[in-house]
Amino acid sequence: MITPNTIQQITSRIDIVEIVGEFVKLKKRGANYLGNCPFHNEKSPSFTVSPSKEIYKCFGCGKSGNAIGFLMDHEKYSYVEALKWLAVRYNVEVEETQVSPEVRQQQQVAESLYAINNFAQKHLSRNLFDTEEGKAVGLSYLQYRGFREEIIQKFQLGYNLEARDDLAKTLLANQFNIENVQRTGLVVVRNDEPVDNYRGRIIFPVHNHTGKIIGFGARLIKNNDRAPKYINTPENELYIKSKILYGTYFARQAIDKFDECLLVEGYTDVISLHQAGIENVVASGGTSLTTDQLRLIRKHTNNLTIIYDGDNAGVKAALRGLDMAIEEGLNVRLVLIPDKEDPDSYVNKVGAAAFRAFVEENKKDFIIFQLDIMLQQAGNDSGKRSAVVNQVAETLSKINKTEDFTRQQDYIRQCSAILKIDETGFTNLVNKFKREKLEKEERAKPSDLPPEPQEWDNQPPPTDDVSLLLEQDERQEKNLIRVLLEFGLKQWDEEQTIADYILNELDSFSIDSRELDQMLQVYKDLYYAGQQPTLKSLLYHEDEAIRKQVVNLSVQQYELSPKWDVIMEGLNINNRDTSRQDVIMSLNYFKLRKIKRMFDENQQDIEKATSFEEQMDLIRVHAQLKEEEQKITKALGTVIFK
Repeated sequence: MITPNTIQQITSRIDIVEIVGEFVKLKKRGANYLGNCPFHNEKSPSFTVSPSKEIYKCFGCGKSGNAIGFLMDHEKYSYVEALKWLAVRYNVEVEETQVSPEVRQQQQVAESLYAINNFAQKHLSRNLFDTEEGKAVGLSYLQYRGFREEIIQKFQLGYNLEARDDLAKTLLANQFNIENVQRTGLVVVRNDEPVDNYRGRIIFPVHNHTGKIIGFGARLIKNNDRAPKYINTPENELYIKSKILYGTYFARQAIDKFDECLLVEGYTDVISLHQAGIENVVASGGTSLTTDQLRLIRKHTNNLTIIYDGDNAGVKAALRGLDMAIEEGLNVRLVLIPDKEDPDSYVNKVGAAAFRAFVEENKKDFIIFQLDIMLQQAGNDSGKRSAVVNQVAETLSKINKTEDFTRQQDYIRQCSAILKIDETGFTNLVNKFKREKLEKEERAKPSDLPPEPQEWDNQPPPTDDVSLLLEQDERQEKNLIRVLLEFGLKQWDEEQTIADYILNELDSFSIDSRELDQMLQVYKDLYYAGQQPTLKSLLYHEDEAIRKQVVNLSVQQYELSPKWDVIMEGLNINNRDTSRQDVIMSLNYFKLRKIKRMFDENQQDIEKATSFEEQMDLIRVHAQLKEEEQKITKALGTVIFK
């Protein structure tokens, strides 16, 4: 873990406008900056960055956070990765807490593999562009395939010379450890001699989501029946094939922008589509999709369009992993490329515009497509058709999220019509598979744990008068916590701070919102420990829920124009201290809402009272509440209408 001292050094140097400005074009608007949101498509800018509060918020899609949160959302970094990115940016040396020798060893090996891969990529790229063999064999091949130099540079392609040990000698001459060099797959030891493993091949570096090289794919250029067309890095501390999709680093922002991921099979498919301006594309490497790969896609979008060759092999490859994709909540569409083409050759044949149009016009729903294929294979065989019904029902039973209930019902209607079976009976079959899945999960659980409710059984709470009142109460609670965070450390009088005053007043009232009560407890713990909590310090709290609450409490969609101080000269509208008035108003309106709730509850108790004495006690409580209400309304100058 990164030490608190390092985190404090990083956060104290952050300029959120500078960080966000690397990814979003911002214009100054009053005290804040405004731009088009990078998380959703919009024509009118609603993405606001506040340098004074060090936060951003989009009032269109609701995304919000601090500079660290922005990097995590936009670049898909983990919290630690975002901190390390900022540490490099602001030249802060990262100190980490003591870890076990085993973990330290793993970290050292991983860092060594990164260094080897980075060095090798640069060497192999120089081979491609600067050597006679590289230009005559590797570069000419890539140019023949239609790749321009800028796209070759972007994806950092290279070439491994035919020489027996060109790369091996260079790596060892630069003091890289031979055991770690072998782990990368770039070099193997034969007859006690290190030799290049990818001789005479085009090299495709594979990047992780932060842009670091974790492995390589190597394509044979010359015809050789004895050698495989592609060789990939063996699995090691960095390269785990089931967790990798080629091109994710280059596609991530385009996937976010278009809210869709295009999935193809090969490296050259990805590169050709990028060159054509279609950048929201990644490759599976021709293997079956895994749960980890699908979750990588789901980090960016729920919409997956698979683009494969139209032959039987392409169809079979596309159908693999369908159930997993459905369980992950992805909306899957399929496009099959015609005329024995693949995405690489087809986009070069018809051009970018025609390729885009073809994809849009030929997207097929994956489940319906699978059903059509299975029915074709079943023919008129009643046994096989019965098996198709069961298989489709089992697939549909895996659509189990509450928000997908309508989609599941729509599939049931479509599939029962195609299968020419009763819709009610088909629904019962789908539910049967659901129950079997539940029973299987229950049997796998420890017996002392209560069963968890399934998502499809959950219903959203009704919107009624009670929920509206609770929402109004929470609004007052939010405002009170906001003034506590914003002004708490200021003096209320000679003897106490605003925090002392508010916390003392709260002794008689409770915060009903669980999240806001958690925020209050965090504030109290820090305040009474003498750590002086503020909006800014809590903005970088280790608990993500606290960080989000701080952003939601502090950001405002509208702000007073600084021109008011020019127009209303002498009134100092923008810059005067309104903290005292804000605290009084927020606290009193908070109390009024709580007293209103007490009135209602007390009235219900009066109606349920079973004795005269109990009734009289409750009436006295009513009178006390009324007296307190009148004091507050008099102070506020507010009239309460019943």
